[in-house]
Amino acid sequence: MTDRLKSDPDSTNEVHAFTEFADQGVCRLTPVTAFDSHTAQTIVDALGNLVRAAHASGTATVPDREGIIRAQTFEEGDVYMLESPFTGFFADRYLMDFYDVTSRGMCSRMHFHTGLRFVRMMTGNETHIQVSSLSPLRILDGPAGSAPIAIESFVDDLPDINGDGKVTRYNAVIPPNTWADLQIPRGTSHQFNAFGPNAIIDSVHPEESIETLREEMSGFRMMAQTVFLGADNPSGVLCGPMLDLEPSVIE
Repeated sequence: MTDRLKSDPDSTNEVHAFTEFADQGVCRLTPVTAFDSHTAQTIVDALGNLVRAAHASGTATVPDREGIIRAQTFEEGDVYMLESPFTGFFADRYLMDFYDVTSRGMCSRMHFHTGLRFVRMMTGNETHIQVSSLSPLRILDGPAGSAPIAIESFVDDLPDINGDGKVTRYNAVIPPNTWADLQIPRGTSHQFNAFGPNAIIDSVHPEESIETLREEMSGFRMMAQTVFLGADNPSGVLCGPMLDLEPSVIE
């Protein structure tokens, strides 16, 4: 297994120049369903509380019997590994409790992963999630026979805070009280930012063990499976969501 994407397998802050980067695939976004405000908030609160309790427990922040630290911190929020990979089963599952861009004052960076990802984004009250990529997002229809969910989309420039030049960024916005799925191929750029306090991601990593071996990593660390396309975090005012712009159709 020599098809590595990283220079330093265990680096938790490896940065590649986005001007020299090319996506290996295209992200697909599927709106799933919308809830009434009470139901959506109940779900988001329940899942967010699982992450917060794990981080406060004192046991999930140290290696478990399998040597895995289940409560970790990612650039977009705190995460907790609900299920870990094991021999004969390569996948795992994380919950992420998003940071609020409007209160933190900065955005997460554009990045890509060493393996494919499947994420379900869940918003509660008064919260949007902006999903971005350096390639046009493919926005699909929702489930057959269900009520359509409007997904706002727009195109802008990735904030150039490192002096590397401008590059086009493609964006979609998940509205409040909504579930939406995102399929992210390996080596494909993406960026999540939550605007509001009530947002959760349920993320499945179908090849966690495989990518750890492929990259020659020393353990399961979400940050080490990430490559950033920018050295610094943009200010919160630079990353939207820009819902006042005329939405553009993303094919």
